[in-house]
Amino acid sequence: MKTIYDFDVRMTNNKVKPLKEFQGKAMLIVNTASKCGLTPQFKGLQELYEKHKESGLEILGFPCDQFNNQEFDNIEETTQFCQMNYGVTFPMFAKIDVNGKNEDPLFTYLKEQKKSFLSKKIKWNFTKFLIDGSGNVIQRYSPTTAPSKIENDIKKILQ
Repeated sequence: MKTIYDFDVRMTNNKVKPLKEFQGKAMLIVNTASKCGLTPQFKGLQELYEKHKESGLEILGFPCDQFNNQEFDNIEETTQFCQMNYGVTFPMFAKIDVNGKNEDPLFTYLKEQKKSFLSKKIKWNFTKFLIDGSGNVIQRYSPTTAPSKIENDIKKILQ
């Protein structure tokens, strides 16, 4: 049976990073977009990261352009935007698809583990998945769930 640690992801420099490097850490995996009404969530995600990274939290951002083309074409523009406007220091990865025939296998797995209320499909930017230190997908959060509303769940799995 596959676990989250069986997946490799592509970094912004096109190098491959195995998720097993995050084994033992809690992860919040998010599909992001730089030009979305929910983009200010980067600030809250960064605050969570700064507050809990020493306790073992990793936030992994995956830019996605599938929802109304709300991501830059160039990944360097994306990373610069996130750093300059929101001070993002958590890992950002290469742009991916989260739905459809070209969807990233990681997101196929995440959606199989935790469906949304009515379907598996990701409906918008900033859908979030919380994974515990053992690699279990604990919760899926809607795009409109503010990062601050996830903090108590994060604290529980970091204990």
